[in-house]
Amino acid sequence: MATLADIAVSGAINLLSAFIFLLAFAILRLQPFNDRVYFPKWYLKGLRSSPSRSGAFVRRVVNLDFRSYIRFLNWMPEALKMPEPELIDHAGLDSAVYLRIYLMGLKIFVPITFLAWAILVPVNYTNNALEAAKMVADVTASDIDKLSISNIPLKSQRFWTHIVMAYAFTFWTCYVLLREYEKVASMRLQFLSSQRRRPDQFTVLVRNVPPDPDETVSELVEHFFLVNHPDHYLTHRVVCNANKLASLVKKKKKKQNWLDYYQLKYSRDQSLRPQMKTGFLGLWGGKVDAIDYHISEIEKLSEEIEEERKRVLKDPKSIMPAAFVSFKTRWGAAVCAQTQQSRNPTLWLTEWAAEPRDVYWQNLAIPYMSLKVRRLIIGVAFFFLTFFFMIPIASVQALASIEGIEKRAPFLKSVIEIKFIKSVIQGFLPGIALKLFLIFLPTILMIMSKFEGFVSLSSLERRSATRYYIFLIINVFLGSILTGAAFEQLNSFINQSANEIPKTIGVAVPMKATFFITYIMVDGWAGIAGEVLMLKPLILYHLKNFFLVKTEKDREEAMDPGSVGFNTVEPRIQLYFLLGLVYATVTPLLLPFIIIFFAFAFAVFRHQIINVYNQEYESGAAFWPDVHGRVITALVISQLALMGLMSTKQAAQSTPFLIALPVLTIWFHRFCNGRYKSAFVKYPLEEAMMKDTLERARDPNFNLKAYLQSAYVHPVFKVDDDDIDEDDLLSGKMETESVLVPTKRQSRRNTPAPSKISGGSSPSLPETVKNGEP
Repeated sequence: MATLADIAVSGAINLLSAFIFLLAFAILRLQPFNDRVYFPKWYLKGLRSSPSRSGAFVRRVVNLDFRSYIRFLNWMPEALKMPEPELIDHAGLDSAVYLRIYLMGLKIFVPITFLAWAILVPVNYTNNALEAAKMVADVTASDIDKLSISNIPLKSQRFWTHIVMAYAFTFWTCYVLLREYEKVASMRLQFLSSQRRRPDQFTVLVRNVPPDPDETVSELVEHFFLVNHPDHYLTHRVVCNANKLASLVKKKKKKQNWLDYYQLKYSRDQSLRPQMKTGFLGLWGGKVDAIDYHISEIEKLSEEIEEERKRVLKDPKSIMPAAFVSFKTRWGAAVCAQTQQSRNPTLWLTEWAAEPRDVYWQNLAIPYMSLKVRRLIIGVAFFFLTFFFMIPIASVQALASIEGIEKRAPFLKSVIEIKFIKSVIQGFLPGIALKLFLIFLPTILMIMSKFEGFVSLSSLERRSATRYYIFLIINVFLGSILTGAAFEQLNSFINQSANEIPKTIGVAVPMKATFFITYIMVDGWAGIAGEVLMLKPLILYHLKNFFLVKTEKDREEAMDPGSVGFNTVEPRIQLYFLLGLVYATVTPLLLPFIIIFFAFAFAVFRHQIINVYNQEYESGAAFWPDVHGRVITALVISQLALMGLMSTKQAAQSTPFLIALPVLTIWFHRFCNGRYKSAFVKYPLEEAMMKDTLERARDPNFNLKAYLQSAYVHPVFKVDDDDIDEDDLLSGKMETESVLVPTKRQSRRNTPAPSKISGGSSPSLPETVKNGEP
């Protein structure tokens, strides 16, 4: 069990690591040759020029202004200066609302910490229950645990203090959640109403289009929407399976990068042509001229790409039963996206189209009916992944207790008992070991989400974040508590009666606070400082800049930092909410560490969002209901944990008063969702009509069709950012503005106009209608 000295050693190590990272960042960010690494967002926006292009050579490489090194922490106040409206304009609503998660953490935990330390810490400390427990049972405890609820004797009336505080913490948390939900919903509606015109505001994704023997998918989509949305349908673009084509294009790009590298290498030293081996990873095989080899490979790939493109455009099997359908107004798109299109609820399924940047094109080629099977498979796989991961988690817990290891491995005692080594093992090693175990988990979960078939990057990230959060709850939180408690109290379990085991667990659960404190310091202090240093992007940029960059476009690709990574960072934030809420009434000592994390992370990520990260898409803060739901989940878990703990303390009179807390919390969650969630999943028709009317008044001659025509073209069909001429092949005559309904169908007789494709007319209609007259 970690002591105060172990926690102090861990704190010193992590604070020193954080200081070194911040100092290195302060020095590196000031150097002109690193300017594109630490300020790439401004370059991508065209608002910053490279300082390494002017002045003396030394000044273009090294910053000689020593006064700037003295103010090495001035980036923090600079990051906090930008007002939120300006931040939204600069980085988007997603980034601004993401930062509000950290602010919400501060709003919740700062008052809770003051209350807990002013009331609960004195109540806990002025008891001696743990000392008495050590005398009658082999229970492991430390001085830290004297500040926790474990130090209160059984049947004590002091438990009423914890119950009252649990109600106070719950009501305060719910109040902050309500205000934030209301604020973010208002920000989203205001953002959507004030936002400039975007293709996704007019476009709906239609899936599971039923097959028809007489018409192609394009003709069928056009016919359906001209009949059912005659006043608002504008155009459409069918979805094609171009995954093989995309992989060929990606392969060609890799070959082109290697060709650029070898050509650049040869231009620097023309005495010898570069050579390479053609075997696996260039480790074996015959030696060839590297430049000639890659030129020939690129030529072959270019021919394959052209053949595959023609096949995709001409082969009906490449056309998927799905399409992006665009409307003349936002109102028309909103009606279509939010209503059922057919009497068969499994056909003509509509949803809002993601913005073009957000579309994950590869999954559009997955048949809709196979999605449920895929999600069932991934659900089973995730179940086994989650529970089999308990094995390394249990191993980590073995490192968390020196006393427990010494009981089972006494031959290590002489080494472990060295004071500094003991403090490092207990105060630092468990947290860093757990963090290392979790490095590859987000990548695995993202691969699983892609297999499930979600068609937008935002939905992929939200799904991965949900799974990551569930994983953290089961393995990191529950796994650490349960396996740790079982290991530490193993001797007590063996030698005591069965009815005493729940009491031992009740005492042991709050003792895991020391492990989580070490994890917070490793992940939330040193880890966040490492985030701002950006060591990996720094190295990659300079390698690419030296070996691959030939043009300004190459340099932009080399310095592109990507986005925040919602699927990775948001679940980690939610783990801190969970730890803070669970331990607020159990071990308040943990709360200051939580506050430091939220404050430090807010400053760091605000700086990164302003200067570094370039968001891949804009969802209008659609993730906030998930954030709200996870905090509610943490709140309920904290209440259930306190109820279980109270039951082991024989507080029979006070425990029933806790039953109302989870009931009230779940009711509050349902109320918030009923009141505000619709703002995140639906677009009010009132807002849509208002924006349409306003735009028609401001710009009555705007050509919306030309604006939407190439918005949802698959990226592999774009050459130099211009849409190639594949409209007739993929979409038929979808550009026509005639209200006449095209059809080749022979099986239906209710088509209200002659087909402009077949040239025939429906024999069951009056002559005036056949001629297109009213």
